[in-house]
Amino acid sequence: MPKPDPFGFDMSVSSAKKKNPRGRRGMSGASETSQRVCSKDGCEEPGKYRAPRAPDVLDDYLWFCKDHVREYNLKWNFFDGTTEAEINAQASKDKVWERTTKPMGSPEERAWARLGIEDPHQVLGSNATRNPGKSITGTRRLPPTERRAIDILEAKDHWTKAEVRKAYKKLIKVLHPDMNGGDRSQEEQLQEVVWAWDQLKDSRNFK
Repeated sequence: MPKPDPFGFDMSVSSAKKKNPRGRRGMSGASETSQRVCSKDGCEEPGKYRAPRAPDVLDDYLWFCKDHVREYNLKWNFFDGTTEAEINAQASKDKVWERTTKPMGSPEERAWARLGIEDPHQVLGSNATRNPGKSITGTRRLPPTERRAIDILEAKDHWTKAEVRKAYKKLIKVLHPDMNGGDRSQEEQLQEVVWAWDQLKDSRNFK
């Protein structure tokens, strides 16, 4: 047997329902606590049965007596005022609970689609060189310092050392104060470029 709360609080569900009877319904659907009068003109019976006001206003209700709510429901048409095309579109959405599914294309088709190719035969045209090979896609195994140096010099890991040096000189002309009119605002970037070339100029990973 549960002990009474020393503070006088009753947290049981039954107690909460007694204190807040709002919306309590009987087996027939009637709201037992409703104090409304039937919305039908001229009817003075208690309005204990609610019905949506309109198809596009489903959270606002009219309240009727039992006889008049039956009459109202018989005339109710959710699709009143909609076209046949709109009805068919809604029916299609309802089949999947208004959650559209993704197209069930084959994995091969999805792979081509990621490259912007609808038809695999398109690779024979302007897309033929989209994937030129691993040697020029930045996938060579390089030490972390050399990989960072390549990024700083905006070079490619398949370039020769002469090509990397050319990229280095190009950046020096832009960043060095003696070559860009005395602008010293990019000295930190210049130091990074010099550091990057130091990592690569003696590297055996570049011919």
